[in-house]
Amino acid sequence: MRLARKIVLWIIGVWLALVVVLLIVVATFDWNRLKPTINAQVSDTIGRPFAINGDLSVHWQRERGASGMESWVPWPAFVAQDIRVGNPDWASQPIFAHLEAVHFRVAPLPLLAHRVEIPVLYLTQPTIDLERDAQNRTNWDVALAGSGSPSTWQLDLRAIGFDRGHVSLNDAVSKTSLQVTMETLQHAIPYDQIVAQQSSDAREQATKTVGASARTALARESGKEGNEPGKTGAAYQFVWQAVGKYQGLTVDGNGKTGGVLALQQADQAFPLQADVHVGDSHIALVGTLTDPLHLAALDIRLWFSGTSMAKLYPLTGVTLPDTPPYATEGHLRANLKRGASHFSYDHFRGRVGGSDLAGSLTFDTGGARPKLAGTLSSQLLRFADLAPLIGADSNAQKQQRGDATPQPADKVLPVEPFRTDRWRAMDADVGFNANRIVREAQLPIDGLSTHVAMDNGVLTLDPLNFALAGGTVASNLHIDGSITPMKGAIRMKARHLKLKELFPTFEPMRTSFGEINGDAALDARGNSVSELMGTSTGELKLLMNDGAISKTLLETAGLNVANVVIAKLFGDKTVKINCAASDMAATNGLYETRLFVFDTEDATVRVNGTINFANEKLDLDVRPASKGLRILSLRSPLYVKGTLKNPDVGVQPGPLILRGGGALALGVFAAPVAALLPLVAASRGAPDNTCATVLEQMRGSSKARPAPLPAKAKAPATR
Repeated sequence: MRLARKIVLWIIGVWLALVVVLLIVVATFDWNRLKPTINAQVSDTIGRPFAINGDLSVHWQRERGASGMESWVPWPAFVAQDIRVGNPDWASQPIFAHLEAVHFRVAPLPLLAHRVEIPVLYLTQPTIDLERDAQNRTNWDVALAGSGSPSTWQLDLRAIGFDRGHVSLNDAVSKTSLQVTMETLQHAIPYDQIVAQQSSDAREQATKTVGASARTALARESGKEGNEPGKTGAAYQFVWQAVGKYQGLTVDGNGKTGGVLALQQADQAFPLQADVHVGDSHIALVGTLTDPLHLAALDIRLWFSGTSMAKLYPLTGVTLPDTPPYATEGHLRANLKRGASHFSYDHFRGRVGGSDLAGSLTFDTGGARPKLAGTLSSQLLRFADLAPLIGADSNAQKQQRGDATPQPADKVLPVEPFRTDRWRAMDADVGFNANRIVREAQLPIDGLSTHVAMDNGVLTLDPLNFALAGGTVASNLHIDGSITPMKGAIRMKARHLKLKELFPTFEPMRTSFGEINGDAALDARGNSVSELMGTSTGELKLLMNDGAISKTLLETAGLNVANVVIAKLFGDKTVKINCAASDMAATNGLYETRLFVFDTEDATVRVNGTINFANEKLDLDVRPASKGLRILSLRSPLYVKGTLKNPDVGVQPGPLILRGGGALALGVFAAPVAALLPLVAASRGAPDNTCATVLEQMRGSSKARPAPLPAKAKAPATR
């Protein structure tokens, strides 16, 4: 027994001695002897030069936060000084990264299971040079060399700690040159304090860009965030600044971050804050990032402001329309994955010009093309702010953008091409509603409702509905921008548009009970208004009863040709219109009058001929038929030649038309009249609908002269 006990004691003693010797060797070992081996091994693995030029040391200490066995076993703490990582041969600079020191601890017990567990890796004063060349080669992508078989070792890095440092970026693809510096804050700043400060700064910037109304709109979102779980305890420890160029635009920004980025713990939020100006666009954010290894949880408050939303495309990749100055504030959440990211901009609100805007949007990059979807609404929408979205922005705005196309001196229809170059960059599925629309020219649009769909360059607005002048305009628009020239189609029905609301400043209309009803169905090809009208095919129908017209009104409306014709027929006086009816057929831009007539107290005027929008030439025959002997000058027909820009209106040569002859000739228009009867049915609710009487007369036999209008129907519109 004594021998056996002695043997056991000897074995224990030898083992303890070996452990003590091993600990002494490890504790006193000069780790710098391993640097050549480490440098060579790492260089071979990453395929570029790697060197630890400074001291490499290991210190042993017990881990305070450990429990169980790990609390008894000392942990090695490694410190490597002056580390340099080289660039690939094609890079313009020799050094990719330089760190004054790297600190990290390793849990010893997991090493027995071939797992390297590092709680925190601290990077001291890093200097990093990021570069991408014109061939799209990047120096931050490292292809690790392998042995061909999977390694039995696993790396478990829990977090990365930062220190003050410098990062430069030179990107030939995006034409970006940035210099970013990071410094330590004198003391940590709580998350809530940064939220309040950034909110104030963003609203101040929005006020400068859009006006005082932006501050009021954005302030409605204040107080809704800042005390969310996982954010209250977050603190900012570093401040950064960035200067440089992005696609030729000046970049100037600053912000703050936390000190330690948790790579795996989803409950440990890393605070972020940024306030960046790119050209005249301002982007600000404050929020948190968690689970950065999977880029899965970006949760921030986001502010945008600038002179046009279209300028955000290089920054966001989202195709947005040209707009007036804008400012928005909302809540951005993101699930970031390579090639399949999802963004949601929730419950945002703001201003676009003089209009308010609110809603929620999502943006997904996982399909064949990125897709924007969601809903938008506006309580008050100024038509001037809506105009750029439909290509109706002013020449001054286009010149400011530098894309204005000179308008030919002899043309009226705009030749400015539509900007469809970005239509195929993404898809869209967005609903939009505006409760009230205001236009400076007092066009009484009361509301707008539409659903915008973009699919591989094909734009559809279905429906595209307006509440206009006490009536409705129901339409749908289809434009195929994936082909050149683009192909378009529009279907429109206008019902019960009240004349007194459509022309509120025209005194003779103020007491009118008249209204306008109309239908349009047109197909066309072209990349401008001029080209579309010059190739349009389809038909237009319009019916107006109990209205009025004058030379002054037509001048105000910009109807140059009609203005000259009315002046020739009636002079400068206001003319009461019992009924105006038009049915025109279009073929490749040539509009032919199947029926064009307007009936007044003094005469019935019929217009025959064509308007060629392809070359803007006119060829019309205006034939008035006087009622009785009221206006002798109306016995002569007129011709309308020339162009839309320079019309030539004169008296037809030849004998005078017999009094009443024009009215007799109207009987040949029985078929076109029948085509307009549905519009009469649509306006049955209007009292004293004189168009019903006029059109019924025109359907009569060409051998019988139409009966005179009833006395009540001939009464002035201001009765």
